[in-house]
Amino acid sequence: MVERNDIVAYLKSLQDSICAGLENEDGKAKFIEDNWTHETGGGGRSRVIQHGNVFEKGGVNFSAVEGDMPKFMAEKVNPNAKRFFATGVSLVIHPFSPMVPIVHMNVRYFETDTGESWFGGGIDLTPIYINKDQARFFHEKMKEACDAHHPEYYNKFKDWADHYFFNEHRKETRGVGGIFYDYLRPSDAASKEQLFAFMQEVGNTFLKAYLPIVAANKQMEFAPEQKNWQLIRRGRYVEFNLVYDRGTKFGLETGGRIESILMSLPEHASWIYNHQPAAGSEERKTLDLLVKGVDWGVGS
Repeated sequence: MVERNDIVAYLKSLQDSICAGLENEDGKAKFIEDNWTHETGGGGRSRVIQHGNVFEKGGVNFSAVEGDMPKFMAEKVNPNAKRFFATGVSLVIHPFSPMVPIVHMNVRYFETDTGESWFGGGIDLTPIYINKDQARFFHEKMKEACDAHHPEYYNKFKDWADHYFFNEHRKETRGVGGIFYDYLRPSDAASKEQLFAFMQEVGNTFLKAYLPIVAANKQMEFAPEQKNWQLIRRGRYVEFNLVYDRGTKFGLETGGRIESILMSLPEHASWIYNHQPAAGSEERKTLDLLVKGVDWGVGS
């Protein structure tokens, strides 16, 4: 039987392996670690990398906290639930170069004092300039991870990501998507052990899906106007995280550590009034692909 300690141990090891892989790819910057405690129980390890050869700012956070059940979650899960336990690894990486995509991953586990438990998470990619071949490669890795556990996971979770990572007020997706899932509960269809194995599959896929894209793009030259476009796209990223992101809302509503919650924001971003990319430009081509339901050519 999978216990919370098993999940916590895996997540700590996942944080270690991802940080090591990113440091190796950067070749200069190292993660700094900040240990913290939550006022109602538990705590975490925030790790931040800054001003490297490749990564301008990024964070890979582990947390395992407990506290009073937020009302908005109790209404969804069990009105009688009074306490929760939550653990996970969450990361966002903002590269220096506009040719290297932003990436996000989160894998998490929740349980309540009334016996409910569930898993959630996903990985999504936000290129500043969309390379269709690399988008296809990324989705192939997501599909491989999903297919190892259920034949319907990829299509279901890709669609979920397209709808979740969507700036409704802009009518555009955050990037090329990936997979997203939430409230996966042990049932006749999947045991807790199977869902934990899927969490591990997703977590272990991150470096395999992201680092080859980083390696291919990190030496590419770019112009000042491309850097300006990156700052504008980062601004849209900030809009999503502050307006729609569930993890941000959960952290703020449960008294989480603000530096860890907002580590997903870039060091620099921009908002240009009524910015419109020129017709036929690479910026316009990217913007035209920021829609739901794009078929990236991943085989069935």
